[in-house]
Amino acid sequence: MKEPLRYHSTRHAEPAVPISQAIAAGLAPDGGLYVPERLPSIDPAAFDPHGSLADTAATLLAPFFADDPLTDELAAICTEAFTFDAPLRALPAHPNTMMLELFHGPTSAFKDFGARFLAACLRRLPRNDARPLTILVATSGDTGAAVAAAFHRQPGIRVVILYPDGLVSPRQAHQLGCFGDNVTALRVAGRFDDCQRMVKTALNDTALQAQLPLSSANSISLGRLLPQMSYYAHAAVGWWREHGTPLNFIVPTGNLGNALACLWVRELGLPVGAVRLACNANATLPDYFAGAAYTPREAVATLANAMDVGAPSNFERLRWTFPDENRLRDLLRADSVADATIRQTIATHAHEYGEVFCPHTATAMHRLDRLRDEGDTSPWAVVATAHPAKFESVVEPLIGQRLAVPPALAAMLARSASASPLPATDMALQEWLTTA
Repeated sequence: MKEPLRYHSTRHAEPAVPISQAIAAGLAPDGGLYVPERLPSIDPAAFDPHGSLADTAATLLAPFFADDPLTDELAAICTEAFTFDAPLRALPAHPNTMMLELFHGPTSAFKDFGARFLAACLRRLPRNDARPLTILVATSGDTGAAVAAAFHRQPGIRVVILYPDGLVSPRQAHQLGCFGDNVTALRVAGRFDDCQRMVKTALNDTALQAQLPLSSANSISLGRLLPQMSYYAHAAVGWWREHGTPLNFIVPTGNLGNALACLWVRELGLPVGAVRLACNANATLPDYFAGAAYTPREAVATLANAMDVGAPSNFERLRWTFPDENRLRDLLRADSVADATIRQTIATHAHEYGEVFCPHTATAMHRLDRLRDEGDTSPWAVVATAHPAKFESVVEPLIGQRLAVPPALAAMLARSASASPLPATDMALQEWLTTA
């Protein structure tokens, strides 16, 4: 029998720790991201063919949590976190084309899965420090609301959300500021990459950590990343049981967390086929996979704002997973989709097929449209990361009609909302944290 998994930093400067410690910390002390010592192998036949998404998650994640204080709680954590489905829905107008809908959670975005799992884990982990734990979140639109909803009014937890002022959709901004109580939204005078840098700097500041216990709920946290594998495993194993073939995925991505979750599922030995990445005009990843050196750059604002990332954090984990750069480039492709093409894809699919997508999902749908034009007839699943009603100011003018708002989103929009301004500097965040 293999030894239970332990977790080390992508930068290898710190000793390996149990998964509960890695989840509690968020970021490794050396600034790297926690990864398992190895990725386990899982037999597709191990999953209950009649099981729910929560059942799939519990089976999938069991090797990652083996011999940890959270082991006995894992099934309950999954049941508590996954109270909504991730349906794999066929698109009738497009043969062999499915949509993996990840927007049926409380904030209408895929981030709900990981945020709720992380919250369920932290609720069960004992803390020796009586002071509240501050969860720092940098968001390009959807992460912050999902984390806020998952931790809202949780005792002993304070959530601080940083988002780029003016660079998220109006409804996203309202969601971020509508919780109150133990949740505070800070609108940063900068871009998402500034918010992400500020959070990482705070988490790496040992003097600040001594004053104020901190953790993270971004996709840099294993507690966010690992549960996101569940919906890919559930969809892929279900497809494999019915059709006997792997299922291919096109994943809209910015910070690489959702895409990495899909790739890890394939590395575990589950029937995931080809994986393609769809990006917006931020071309750090498309340029890299086209052969250029990996070069983070300043993000540019686009219609698919949740993917406005110029320095994707999870690239460190991607390189750990595939240390051979040539193999990595052989395995993956990433395509950049301009705003004009996003608009055209949304409008065309709405008017010709009655299909309505958010701007992020539209980047993936455009990539599949091109594959079909090139003669690809294999089974593909487009990953739908958010409900289009979160981006009504973009989508409604293109489709010529009002969008129905999911009830949970409508309830949030009915609340009052507020956010405090913050300069885009590390010191500004440190001062706010120590004085608020």
